[in-house]
Amino acid sequence: MQVIPAESNILITEPIFNFVSAQEIVCEILFEEYEFSGVCRTTASHLADYKYCLETKSDVLCTLVVDSGYSFTHIIPFINGQKVTECIRRIDVGGKVLTNHLKEVLSYRQLHVLDETYLINQVKEDLCFVSTDLKQDLETAKCRLPENHIIREYVLPDYSNIRKGHVRPIREIGIKPQNNEQILRMNNERFLIPELLFHPSDVGIDQMGISEAIVSVINAFPETMHPHFYKNIILVGGNARMSGFANRIEDDIRRETSLFYEVAVSCGQNPMTYSWHGGNRFVFDPDFDKFLVTKAKYNECGISSFKSKCDV
Repeated sequence: MQVIPAESNILITEPIFNFVSAQEIVCEILFEEYEFSGVCRTTASHLADYKYCLETKSDVLCTLVVDSGYSFTHIIPFINGQKVTECIRRIDVGGKVLTNHLKEVLSYRQLHVLDETYLINQVKEDLCFVSTDLKQDLETAKCRLPENHIIREYVLPDYSNIRKGHVRPIREIGIKPQNNEQILRMNNERFLIPELLFHPSDVGIDQMGISEAIVSVINAFPETMHPHFYKNIILVGGNARMSGFANRIEDDIRRETSLFYEVAVSCGQNPMTYSWHGGNRFVFDPDFDKFLVTKAKYNECGISSFKSKCDV
């Protein structure tokens, strides 16, 4: 990175509810091994809330950040930029659960791919989408070509002629593969796999889906605050990149809440880097130094020096 740590400050994000032992190790590495001048610890959801509030012209009282990543999905409420820890919900479903379930389904139906986690994760990212009309999509998936507009074929890499897998052009679907290509055909798997985000019980995880959890978090607050949360829902994380994700959440919430409330779901152009861009702007904030812990302060007080500076 061509920086001198002793002359630089660093902003680092940590997971929600990170283990204290992990926090201590991170601080030890940054201060004692790399010897950074100062460290600011925060979470990706804080940076997403910060960026959203900067970009929103009107004053924002409450926001609800939905961070759906590889391992978990967190719903984090913020009031005036401060997270309300006791109302956070965690769902033990993320991209990893979707990928593993897709591996099992494809291995049972077509080709043994249980050992191909990276490849199937790429297939998931290239082909899966969130259905906004599940009943209609299920009916469409039962049809044959050309009435079935959902079906897609994925060319698997052989790592000699084909270095990376890719989606076959729509006009070639159903045509016999050329040059000994191996094909995975994706039909209803394209939208039923992401459905686990909204119905975790389908794979034995006895928890609420994302939409239900959002409503549950908001209902934990006084009713006068509900409109402020519903109109400021922010989606971040890799799963938010799936087509239809934001529309599905907005439709589900709209059905569950009062018609008098405005429901607005915001999803950045790239939800995976949304928080990073928030951090990129935060380090230039005039108040950034207030959240820094210097190396001298850390040497004096240890990890407890962060208690008054950050809310991880």
